[in-house]
Amino acid sequence: MYIYGKNVAKEKLNTNEPILKAYISKKFKDQTIIDDLKEKNIRINFVDNKVLDGKVDGLHQGIILEVEEAKTYTLEEFFNKIKNKANPLVVMLDHLEDPHNFGAIIRTCEALGIDGIIIPNDRSVGITGTVIKTSAGAISYTTIIRVPNLASTLEKLKKNGFWIVGTDMQGTDYTKLDYNMPICLVIGNEGKGMSKIIKNNCDFIATIPMSGQINSLNASVSCGIILSQIVSSRCP
Repeated sequence: MYIYGKNVAKEKLNTNEPILKAYISKKFKDQTIIDDLKEKNIRINFVDNKVLDGKVDGLHQGIILEVEEAKTYTLEEFFNKIKNKANPLVVMLDHLEDPHNFGAIIRTCEALGIDGIIIPNDRSVGITGTVIKTSAGAISYTTIIRVPNLASTLEKLKKNGFWIVGTDMQGTDYTKLDYNMPICLVIGNEGKGMSKIIKNNCDFIATIPMSGQINSLNASVSCGIILSQIVSSRCP
């Protein structure tokens, strides 16, 4: 797959993850990135901007890296990773479609130390170059869990001690909930919100009160607001 942008390239170079090939504009000015690529013996192809434009849709800033697919985990692997943690916190994305939302949520989750993000295998945005660029490289430090079915995943989470907090316009003020427990926070689809089966499996519904004229928030913004509340409200 292709990832692109200066910040993404820098973050990738700071990891031990393999880079298969680099495509760089002949007008590219960041010599530090070029030197780092050469130091790692990564093949560099210096090309015209139109070649780069043909490889990706987003703003590549003169650099595209060809890399292996982003690493993901199974639910069982995730449970093993957090088995000794008192109050783990994971985010479930209920069929999000916008790669910019997904990338922004990854960035927020990494910044706040969230334990993982659960995504379904189908009918949802995947891990694309746009997602990785929007995450500003945070995906390299985030546990992404792929599952075949969200409803059955919620059942398994509950059996492992998690409480499910959904998000909707009709629910309890998100600042009034007690978050001192293992939690899975569910963020619904940008247009439809949470699906009915997922909503029915939630233990609590968190709502962000609105005082302005706009009655809803971007999915990634809502996620960031509630995650910040969860993290800050938990007992040390």
